[in-house]
Amino acid sequence: MAGQSDPHLSIFSPSEVEFVAEDEIVEIVPNIRMEALNMICGDFGPFFPQIPSKVPLWLAVALKKRGKCTIRTPDWMAVDRLTQVLDAERESPKEFQPLPFHYIEISKLLFDHARDDISDAYLVRSLIEDIRDVRFHKVETGLETISGRTHAVKLKNLSAMEVNIVRPFMVRTLQAFYKHDSPQMIQQADNTGSRTTPVTDRGPRRDLRRSLNLLTVFE
Repeated sequence: MAGQSDPHLSIFSPSEVEFVAEDEIVEIVPNIRMEALNMICGDFGPFFPQIPSKVPLWLAVALKKRGKCTIRTPDWMAVDRLTQVLDAERESPKEFQPLPFHYIEISKLLFDHARDDISDAYLVRSLIEDIRDVRFHKVETGLETISGRTHAVKLKNLSAMEVNIVRPFMVRTLQAFYKHDSPQMIQQADNTGSRTTPVTDRGPRRDLRRSLNLLTVFE
């Protein structure tokens, strides 16, 4: 998907989407005793050896790099669960199965930094890649069905990375059809085409779930 590498087509870069995903909560098993960590985003701990604790993914990765914990693989990354999801994705060409909003980024971070904590890592990675490919194929197939009579599109259960890739294409396609079918829009565009819109500071980056809400409208 070209939008991933084109800053004019994607809202966020893949690394920015991954950065947002690092706030997702995961479970770790510390191998040391450590006092509570007081962060701006919250307090985590205290930590005790072999006692599971829930922390943000970025903190789990930081502790893992220092050899202070293992990271428990999320339940949805179990081979049986992923196999069921893949089968359901293949059997339902027009529906997306529910998965964590950041499933692509979470799995990538775990494979990059905690591969040794993942059971059947090779099979799990293969299943996730297959699921991602099937879902992207559904999106591409769906884009081919858009016509000038389409006024809106409903997409349910897309992940953050999928939304980030698909939304710019979807919006531009619908805008192109609308402009083509609306003489007033064409005239207005011609009259304002030479005007320059000042660039303003958009403030903090919006939650990607707001982008998902923009996509979830009815046809």
